[in-house]
Amino acid sequence: MSELFEGADLSGAVFREVDLSDARFERASFQRVVMRGVELVDVTIDGDIEGLVINGVEVAPLIVAELDRQNPDRVKMRPTDPQGFREARELVEQLWKETVARARQLPPELHHENVDGEWSFVQTLRHLNFAIDAWVNRVIRGNPHPWHELDLPFDGMPDIQGIPRDRDAKPSLDEILTVRADRQASLREVIDNLTEEQLASSTEPVEEPAWPRSESFSVKEVLHLLLNEEWQHRLYAERDLAALEARVDHHEARESR
Repeated sequence: MSELFEGADLSGAVFREVDLSDARFERASFQRVVMRGVELVDVTIDGDIEGLVINGVEVAPLIVAELDRQNPDRVKMRPTDPQGFREARELVEQLWKETVARARQLPPELHHENVDGEWSFVQTLRHLNFAIDAWVNRVIRGNPHPWHELDLPFDGMPDIQGIPRDRDAKPSLDEILTVRADRQASLREVIDNLTEEQLASSTEPVEEPAWPRSESFSVKEVLHLLLNEEWQHRLYAERDLAALEARVDHHEARESR
């Protein structure tokens, strides 16, 4: 029997002899979960995976190695020095230019299309603008209110006064790319002027509460986080663009009959 659990705290629950076939988990925490005698067949998992042991084998290092093998450029998203960060920033910017060019080939209304419940292409760009505002303009540069009205926080973030959260806004691709160019310039300036000393330092807490919380963060970890956001969300966008392209091709094929 289908049932929706939203915002539910099921920590410590015991599931015994239950059928979870065709279940869908979104933004779910599985920390310290133990599964015995389970059947995992045709299961798809996307997320942060650490310390996962299946049949006595830790899986995460195998996943990292295979993803790096499939795309050697992925290794560049884990730089250790300023020059490495600059190379990573240049690479991910170029990849996004190619993805945007691909998106432009679609009808404009599809830029707002959600595939399988995921963010649309425009929503993805709005979220990346939010990430740069949060981590570069707020955390690194110290601006307590860096937000643009079209910024889009992650869905699991609680509502915070002063931070925009209009999930239903539908700016044009060009409109959001104008904001995106400004935010990318902020990230580019920080990374391109990065020194070894800065990379090894921590940020000063922004006293006015908002998000991220008012505390000190490692500059290296912040920049790694942003590179990962840019890299992963481009992969999601490419995945969904492929689905939209297939839909368009199918429609055109039917029209031509």
